[in-house]
Amino acid sequence: MTSYERNKTQGGMYFFTLVLNQRKNTSLLIDHFDLLKFCIKKVKSKYPFQLPAIVVLPDHLHMVMLLPKEDDNYAVRIRLIKTYYAKALDVAGPKSVSMNRKHEKGIWQRRFWEHLIRDEDDLHRHINYIHYNPVKHGYCTKVNEWPYSTFHNYVERGVYSIDWACDVIDETFLVGE
Repeated sequence: MTSYERNKTQGGMYFFTLVLNQRKNTSLLIDHFDLLKFCIKKVKSKYPFQLPAIVVLPDHLHMVMLLPKEDDNYAVRIRLIKTYYAKALDVAGPKSVSMNRKHEKGIWQRRFWEHLIRDEDDLHRHINYIHYNPVKHGYCTKVNEWPYSTFHNYVERGVYSIDWACDVIDETFLVGE
């Protein structure tokens, strides 16, 4: 068995993807969006970080997280967000023998995907990807129609226009999943 070593950089900025264990026919994350926001704030109060961009879809989320200068422990933050959310929900998903043994609810996939942001261009591409993701998945036809993202904060700050990416045909300005 090969082991996977995660890239850890103190004060690093990372792009993450967190996915529910059962992706089909679920809207769990947006149905309990306020709970997810609460869990993120709770983790931020114990283990500070900045959240420059996030999008929450029915079955997964993408976010960019900036760690404090002398900290590289994003794994504890991700684990706690997932744990607090799962424990607060009164639902459980299908569980493996291992999940039962570890008393997991089976809400989240165990792993998560991370990418260390390399430079300013990489950051902009990932933020664009985050904000365009609801359109990509067919949840809306325009980015500004999706309420569960930081896109609207970016419009308020003048970073994007309200009709940003409305005429996108070529998605090469985005990164892949």
